[in-house]
Parts: sequence; structure tokens; C-alpha cells
Amino acid sequence: MRAITIPEPGGPDALVWAEVPDPEPGPDEVIVDVRASGVNRADLLQRQGHYPPPPGAPAYPGLECSGVITEVGAEVAGWAVGQQVCALLAGGGYAERVAVPAGQLLPVPACDPVDAAALPEVACTVWSNLVQVARLGAGDTLLVHGGGSGIGTFAIQLGAALGVTVLTTARETKHDRLRELGAAHIIDYREQDFVEEVGRVTDGRGVDVILDIMGGSYLGRNVSALSTGGRLVVIGMQGGRKAELDLGALLTKRASVTATSLRSRPLAEKAEIVQGVRDEVWPLVEAGRIRPIVDRRLPMTEAAEAHRLVQSNDHFGKVLLTRPAGGGSAVS
Repeated sequence: MRAITIPEPGGPDALVWAEVPDPEPGPDEVIVDVRASGVNRADLLQRQGHYPPPPGAPAYPGLECSGVITEVGAEVAGWAVGQQVCALLAGGGYAERVAVPAGQLLPVPACDPVDAAALPEVACTVWSNLVQVARLGAGDTLLVHGGGSGIGTFAIQLGAALGVTVLTTARETKHDRLRELGAAHIIDYREQDFVEEVGRVTDGRGVDVILDIMGGSYLGRNVSALSTGGRLVVIGMQGGRKAELDLGALLTKRASVTATSLRSRPLAEKAEIVQGVRDEVWPLVEAGRIRPIVDRRLPMTEAAEAHRLVQSNDHFGKVLLTRPAGGGSAVS
């Protein structure tokens, strides 16, 4: 088969569409013929050499895909050849085929089968962090940083569906579309101080939950924006790995800070999260209350351009790579 490989870490032009060995299914795995794969910031880090795949995962980038099952392992139950699925992956989505643990499969919900590739990683990340970790519920206030991203657009929709008041940070050009997704208050992070805006909107109370992709550069300000008993969940480090934390402020608010990742979790934990998404989130997709937000589709051979687009932050929602009909060689 062919896949996007990374012969040497580097910029977008380090991505090469090349011949690689076909995957073989383990007893508890299926082979998915990939139709599309979602582009995530973790893929950009992997390309740069900063985020290697966990042991046993394919070397190629791609943390989610949609496609059709073509082979089923001997111990797999409940899935069959020919079923349309989408899947959470530890890697390997930028390829023509990928082996997937059966516990990380999801049926394609009521949406375009190609666009379904935009759902597994964001759905599992957002649901596990907001619902399982942060205990987000009806009546809460939620601040989502990076509202125009794949994570952000999904988190806003999930919050609105759960009866939450959603605040988000985003460039002014994205505000109208974010309101359409359910954001009640939008903060232009380039022109406004989000701590001040949170205080104004909540009459000084602060927000109950913050979903943060920035990490170090936002840590202190995030704590300032929390309510008493608030929960900060950090899932990214776009603003750096390190920062000073005022424990006095945290103690005074009886607040908590949690940092999580999904890719490196054991298979059993991932399967539990995927099942929770199927039980609690998929009905919201089926009902039309949540939908995949896709900025654009690009052929997989144009992975370099997709990475440039995601790096620029000019996209809204997810960028998808679709399996090309023909061949291809170097990606540029």
C-alpha cells in the first residue's frame, strides 16, 4: 500500500507519499480501507520529530480515519467486512489501509461517510475531558480556547447540547460561525483580555470549566478565570510546556488543574472512551445537534499543504486528507 512517511523530521516538505508494507490484522483488530483521515496538531508535532507514536503503532501520522472494513481478526465480534466505520487511531491514518483495534471503531453516524473522519479524535478528546474529567453538566459555564479549531468547534457543540453556557476565544473572522455552533460569548484573544471578559460576562464569578490547548502561557490567567470549585483541563501546549502556578489562588478557589493526553493510553482505556462516545455523543450526532465541521478536503498526496493550513490557524474546524485515486510520490 501507500502511506505518508516521514523519512527525516522537518517541515511540511518532509512528508513523502511512498510504498510501505501492507498492515496485517491482529486477532482483535480489523483492517480499514481508508477513505479519509483527519489532520490534527499532534501530526504536525510528529512530523517535526517531537511526538513519536507509541510502541506498536504505525510510524505514519494520522489519529483518526473513516473507511470500510476489509478484513476482520479471528477474535473480533460485532464487526464485519463491508461495514462503513470511523476509528480512533494511535497512528497510521495517512495511508490507504490501517489496522485498528476493534474497541476503537465507531459506526459512521448520520453524516457524510468521508466527513466522519473529522469526528473520532475530537469526540473522544472532548467528551473524555469535559464529561469524564471535568464533570461538565447542564447549567455550567465553559470556556473553550481556540474555538475555531477541530477541538473547539466540537467542544462548543457538545457544550451547547448539554445545556452549558459556552464562552470561547477566537479570531474575529470566526465569530459569526461560532455563534451558529452555539457559542454564547466570543472573545477576540488578539484584542481582548479573556480574564477580563470572563469576569464581565459572569459578573465576576468565573467559569466552571476551561478546556485549554495553550498550556504554559495561559496557566496563570486560566486559574484567574475559574470560579470557586472550577476545573481547568489542559490538553495542549501550543503556548509552552512550563509556567509558574500560584497555589494560593488555586487553594482559595478550591479549584483543580488536570492535564491529559489520549494517544498513549492503554487499549482498554481507549475502548472505554470510545464506547462512552458511542453511547452518549453519537445520539447527539444522529439527532443533528452535533455535526462534523470540515474546513476542506485535500488529497492525501497534498498532506504538506494540509499541515501548512493547520499551522496557520486559518482553517475553521477540521482539515481532511482523502485517499487519492491515482499514485503520487513526493509531497510538497
